[in-house]
Amino acid sequence: MRFTLNGKPVELKVAPMRRLLDVLREDCGLTGTKEGCGEGECGACTVLLDGAPVNSCLVPVAQAEGTKVTTIEGLRGHTKLQQAFVTEGGAQCGICTPGFLLAASTLPRAASLEAVKQGLAGNLCRCTGYAGIYRSVAVARGGARAAPKPKPAARAKATPRAKTKPKARSAAARRSR
Repeated sequence: MRFTLNGKPVELKVAPMRRLLDVLREDCGLTGTKEGCGEGECGACTVLLDGAPVNSCLVPVAQAEGTKVTTIEGLRGHTKLQQAFVTEGGAQCGICTPGFLLAASTLPRAASLEAVKQGLAGNLCRCTGYAGIYRSVAVARGGARAAPKPKPAARAKATPRAKTKPKARSAAARRSR
């Protein structure tokens, strides 16, 4: 198999039907691409194939022959996007973050919130609730925040409770225990 990986030509002797995900992680040593579901549902394994986001867990490496493959390790020139994911709460546990970053890197600069949501619809996150991810993309593109940044919860002051007498229970209620 011959293809360009993160800007460098590679030639590998691998079975053509092996998943691109496994070849990237095991043969190329690029572990930034994550396996989430292994079924193409979560987007954690997203890489760019000739600039288009694909689920590498569904792509036989034979389909990468002669293409340009970009993994999270090769995502250069998007440091604003990566920094925004950190500062705006788009990254939590990190499993989905590489896939979101790669998918987001293909979105047009002037993408509306709806276009961002549609462009990232193939990626799932179980940690952030998506507001931080959408906000990260908007901030990286120099736009207004897509959703307000959550403020730290203020500590509530203790208020004295009114003292009440416990209610008397009937004999029937005491027997039912």
